[in-house]
Amino acid sequence: MNLSCIAHSGNTSRVRVLTSIVLLWLLGTALRFTILAVPPVIPRIHADLGLNATQIGMLTGLPSMLLAIAAVPGSLLIARLGVLPAMTIGLVFTAVGGALRGAVADVAWLYAMTVAMGAGVAVLQVCMPPAVRAWTPHRIGFVTAVYTNGLIIGEILPVALTLPFLLPLFGGSWPADFAFWSAPVAVITVLVLLFAPRTSNRVASAATGRRWWPDWGNFLIWRLGLMLGTVNALYFGTNAFLPDYLNSQGKGLWISAALTGLNVGQLPASILLLLFASRLELKAWPYVAVGALCALATGGVVFGSGPVVVASASIIGFAAAAVLVLALALPPLLARPDDVHRITAAMFTISYSWAVVIPVISGALWDSTGTPQMTFLPMVASSIILMLLAPAIKHVRRVEV
Repeated sequence: MNLSCIAHSGNTSRVRVLTSIVLLWLLGTALRFTILAVPPVIPRIHADLGLNATQIGMLTGLPSMLLAIAAVPGSLLIARLGVLPAMTIGLVFTAVGGALRGAVADVAWLYAMTVAMGAGVAVLQVCMPPAVRAWTPHRIGFVTAVYTNGLIIGEILPVALTLPFLLPLFGGSWPADFAFWSAPVAVITVLVLLFAPRTSNRVASAATGRRWWPDWGNFLIWRLGLMLGTVNALYFGTNAFLPDYLNSQGKGLWISAALTGLNVGQLPASILLLLFASRLELKAWPYVAVGALCALATGGVVFGSGPVVVASASIIGFAAAAVLVLALALPPLLARPDDVHRITAAMFTISYSWAVVIPVISGALWDSTGTPQMTFLPMVASSIILMLLAPAIKHVRRVEV
């Protein structure tokens, strides 16, 4: 009888862990499906709504801006409601806002629904490290790499499938494309409500007076946030301007391949870090190497032929994913359980603020100079800044103080 109960308890625990891992992977995809539905259809939006390069920079920068602005409110939601309710709110805003972006052919409407979608993604993203800590406390590094892999898949599928398959299927309609990539997020919402571990709420439950405001006086968090921000800016900026840049250079046939390379290039990094993340933690050299790779690869995008552009974009994706996996594992690994959401919110606020500023500057440089190549100058600067800030990683354990 006792042995049977023990065996049943063990089986139940394994099923719970496996379910949690699958859900976290799916949630990773939901973080990017709706955002990465935009780059492949930017030329169509550009033509239909008459946007200039600065407005395109604003459109692609809005999700990053919301990832910054809504990160701290996301921390508040977790502190007051708990991880699962906050996660549900984030999923609903992501699905509904993402689907409605193309419902009205108007720039203001497009921006407004992008704001709603971006707020949902921001809340959901802040929920992920606390969920990892609460649902799989003994597998934090591995599960972080797993959900980051889902995030990368969520970036790859829209850019790989939209131009060759979905737009012809939808008669070239970018609003239909937006609705299509929002549908999986709605399905994931239902799955989370049905199968997410309920016992975890005792670990990450809401509590009156629970701290949620980040410690902005911790200078190390600023340095780490800026390090993550440099690769976010490079990744989102390249996604934003690569299609129009290639069109301007007579290389439009390479758009789909280059965007796919930028996102598929992240997969090898996520797989390698499943194996080697523990060996790279708290070391500065991976960040220096990534910065150098990104600077060189950006030059390849600007000056290379079609195949060189695809290869360079793939290198940028690989480098950005490597930093992303290493950085996302830090809050649940190093913080106390009741502080994971605060540290995560601070890092996201800082990093995505940087990712908003750079694409807007890039678009303004293109518009003001009339030189498309100038668009990528701020991205090279971000790569150099990453290399200069890399020594901060040696002191990362101070984030606990």
